[in-house]
Amino acid sequence: MSFKSQIQGLFRRILGVSEGTPPEKLIEPQKPVFKDEFSKDEPSEIEEIHSIWDFLVLRENTQAFHLTQVIGFDEWVEMEEIRRRILELFGIHYKNERSLYPHLKTLSDLGLFETTDTGGKRKWRKKVLLVRLRKKKTKKEQVEEAIEESRTPEGQGTS
Repeated sequence: MSFKSQIQGLFRRILGVSEGTPPEKLIEPQKPVFKDEFSKDEPSEIEEIHSIWDFLVLRENTQAFHLTQVIGFDEWVEMEEIRRRILELFGIHYKNERSLYPHLKTLSDLGLFETTDTGGKRKWRKKVLLVRLRKKKTKKEQVEEAIEESRTPEGQGTS
């Protein structure tokens, strides 16, 4: 008896599967992990979508601040272009690009930047990170909404 067949037998005993069960029957369909939250119409909640970049506050005149200001979401930017943009926007000339690499690496490791290595040159861009915020409507907002709906004359829809 080979090692592979021993492992298969062990898993069959653990899962309670007989020898002749086809592989399609072994996989049970799972319930969806994410619910379709847009199909729910809950009037008592307000949902807002924001970018993480709206909340990040970096200390001004630091290398990380300069990098986040000159690198955008749309295009991949090389190191030479990053240095040129920093010089143009902030008037700071980084003589040695090695001083920017640790900051780019840290921002990439945090998941804030994306990195690609094409043609022997590294390029970076910001990652779009969205956050869904929910908050309960206050009683005042609910009353104002109800008043606004009652002011709308019924029967006067699009004709």
